Amino acid sequence: MDSSINALPLDVEQGWRYLKVARDEDIPLLWASLLIARDEYAELDLGAALAPVKDWCDRLRPSLAGIAHPVQAVHALNRFVFDEQGFAGNNDDYYDPRNSYLNEVLSRRLGNPISLAIVQLEIAHQLGLPMEGVSFPGHFLLRFPVDDGLLILDPYHRGRSLDLDELRSRASPHLPGRRIGDEQLGRMLEPAPRRVILMRMLRNLKQLYIEREDFARALRCADRLLLLDDRDRDELRERGKLYWRVGHVQAARADFSHYLAEAVQAEDADQVRQWLIELGSERQRLN
Repeated sequence: MDSSINALPLDVEQGWRYLKVARDEDIPLLWASLLIARDEYAELDLGAALAPVKDWCDRLRPSLAGIAHPVQAVHALNRFVFDEQGFAGNNDDYYDPRNSYLNEVLSRRLGNPISLAIVQLEIAHQLGLPMEGVSFPGHFLLRFPVDDGLLILDPYHRGRSLDLDELRSRASPHLPGRRIGDEQLGRMLEPAPRRVILMRMLRNLKQLYIEREDFARALRCADRLLLLDDRDRDELRERGKLYWRVGHVQAARADFSHYLAEAVQAEDADQVRQWLIELGSERQRLN
């Protein structure tokens, strides 16, 4: 399928069918992120939401034409996104779900690391700049190749660059007791596939809704995660737990049974079998 804006499906279910089978390089990241938002904002017009970004790129393109050095191009992109357009990290309410819905991010100019990264990635992509996402521990980052290596950028803090010491410091809390060597840090800075970026966004949303005990919305995120990767056994188990939370006993049993069939030797297999026993008793009570 042609991945230009005009060729993308605007119907939600058609869009998700496309995402389910699309090659990673054929996934338009901003469009797919807005498709996630359509689950929450049923009246969202995907075409209208995408249009301003194209206008921004048209405005920024002439100023990049005379820039030869890639670092200068990054600075120009940062100035446009954070100074001229006013995008910023939402420090006042970091865990507001709206920070993960791209229609709200584009409208309010507020976001979290991954949503702000997607805005920058889309603009960079339309302008032919080789920027990529990095699914770094903690906060999502960006990378940009330069002559002598990589610029690692923090989209939540106005696109500022990070040195190796700060990167190690940021990663350390997620790997307690372990020294982070150059090779391991290099692996952490590998470019993230687009499907992985979308799944990280959905997992963030799912966790926010679980903490708010909004299990129906969390379940919706789990469904979308399994559409993006139906081989994710852990997500299958987690969806089963959410089905149970909202009272869909039969669906929970199906997910747990599927999980056990796929992960016979899983460390939590006995726990999941116990859940199935409890669900069987609950089903009898309901009957």
